[in-house]
Amino acid sequence: QVQLVESGGGLVQAGGSLTLSCAASGSILRINLMGWYRQTPGNERELVATIRTFGNTNYADSVKGRFTISRDNAKNTVFLQMSSLKPGDTAVYYCNLKDTRGDYWGQGTQVTVSS
Repeated sequence: QVQLVESGGGLVQAGGSLTLSCAASGSILRINLMGWYRQTPGNERELVATIRTFGNTNYADSVKGRFTISRDNAKNTVFLQMSSLKPGDTAVYYCNLKDTRGDYWGQGTQVTVSS
């Protein structure tokens, strides 16, 4: 089993910053991809950002230039630095890990941006 534990969510004013962290543990095989997704009530989960083992990143257009994803391979941890936050960024943010065996999700952390 693989466990993903997220932290760092909370309430912030528009224009502010937050950093999310996700630590992976358990029976992890070779990691192919780690990333962050988000979901609001009534909507599908959407990609925010992903990062491959050697650092290749991918971002949703809505967060480019404002969010930065990074990872610590030695600690199987992925981070999401969020700046210039907007009320539209309000969502539950989920960590995702894909290894050679499966696709795993964290429990989610709430990010609320007030106007």
